Amino acid sequence: MAKAGRPPRDPARQLQRAHRILDAVAELVLRRGYDTTTIDDIAKRAGVAKGTVYLHWKTRDEIFAALLRRERLLLLTALRERAPATLGELFGEFSRALLGRPLLHAVLTGDSEVLGKLGRRKRDGDTSPVPFVPISDAYVTELIKHGAVRAEPGDHMLVVQSIVYGFLFLPDNLPDGARASDDRIADLVADTIERAMSTGRELPAADAAAVARATGVFLDAIVEIAQQKLALSMEV
Repeated sequence: MAKAGRPPRDPARQLQRAHRILDAVAELVLRRGYDTTTIDDIAKRAGVAKGTVYLHWKTRDEIFAALLRRERLLLLTALRERAPATLGELFGEFSRALLGRPLLHAVLTGDSEVLGKLGRRKRDGDTSPVPFVPISDAYVTELIKHGAVRAEPGDHMLVVQSIVYGFLFLPDNLPDGARASDDRIADLVADTIERAMSTGRELPAADAAAVARATGVFLDAIVEIAQQKLALSMEV
């Protein structure tokens, strides 16, 4: 119940304001880095009072956690809209989407210029959110069942992570002019995963359709989880 003398809260307006604050945080952190971005800076850039920021989040770390959850949801939503059908397509498109989101790429690579102390925590083993897509055992089982992925040698998640991380980390360590385009990197991720994990057989139409459905179901589930986590960070 609203307190006497105060207008009732407008949830839609509050949510819109929260997103405006997160827009400001994203811009400032990418331009100046996390360590030098203050609550005063955020309030000024968002066009709100400092106290208004604290109505939504109590600390900078809470704000940044909400921002990363929003970035992750946007990435996963874009990934689902691209409708990848196979494991290779899934992580090729994941890589393409992630390379197009500088903040998440900074988190994945531990970019100290952007993350500052948060990057140091990540290196020290803190549980900073990493924008990876963990494949479930149920999803892998479906892919094996329909002949899209080999059962052996196992450790499917480890193989996928190694390929994706390798291609996403390597460009930052190459000399100028040697870096491939983002699209080329994404295509190489997809191709390498297919070569490393697929059976190499052309699937019958029914199995190919089942694999595509399983990928869609898997993506729907992780998008729903991302939505729930963001909602928790946006509550006032």
